[in-house]
Amino acid sequence: MTGRAKICGLSTPETVKAAVDGQAAFIGFMFFAKSPRNIAPDVAARLAPPARAANVKVVAVTVDPDDVLLDQLSATLKPDFIQLHGKETPSRAREVAARTGAGIIKVFSVSEPSDLDPARAYESVADYLMFDAKAPAGFDRPGGTGARFDWTMMKGRRFERPWLLAGGLDPWNVAEAVQLSGAPLVDVSSGVERGPGIKDPSLISAFLEAVRRA
Repeated sequence: MTGRAKICGLSTPETVKAAVDGQAAFIGFMFFAKSPRNIAPDVAARLAPPARAANVKVVAVTVDPDDVLLDQLSATLKPDFIQLHGKETPSRAREVAARTGAGIIKVFSVSEPSDLDPARAYESVADYLMFDAKAPAGFDRPGGTGARFDWTMMKGRRFERPWLLAGGLDPWNVAEAVQLSGAPLVDVSSGVERGPGIKDPSLISAFLEAVRRA
């Protein structure tokens, strides 16, 4: 199967090409100053056209974005989806969707089964749900840590929206992750990097190939 993966935190034409050529379903650009993957909206807008030409959906990844950033993203990148990786409430997620006209991907940080419960409140608002590993204590970013959670806690869980598994995935473990979790979609960032924020096209290709075979 193809079109089951999101490659997040892209910043170069070469890595966008690898994601598009590998038939990713989504590519993500990061807009969060503390992230080593952070780029400016106008840079993302210049990188996005090959994805759009291939019908790969463009995602703007944010953490508690203010209206100024949302308006900037809408004017320059025009993303298909806004990914909300902070403490956004369901009402704020609804506001973001209305303001930008974009779909919503809402992320939940997971370390134990009860961390899945808040997703129910977002099913009427979000287009996709994402379950990512909870960041270690004291970490200054909510994701992109390379940490993973117990994938088996997702097995058999049913949601009203399609969902993505994230956290600690790489080309060598994604097939196992899909098998253990039953994830219909997967998301990767640090697992296809050769250094913080430095994506490797060959790792992106290997990850997408592993997803196809999973």
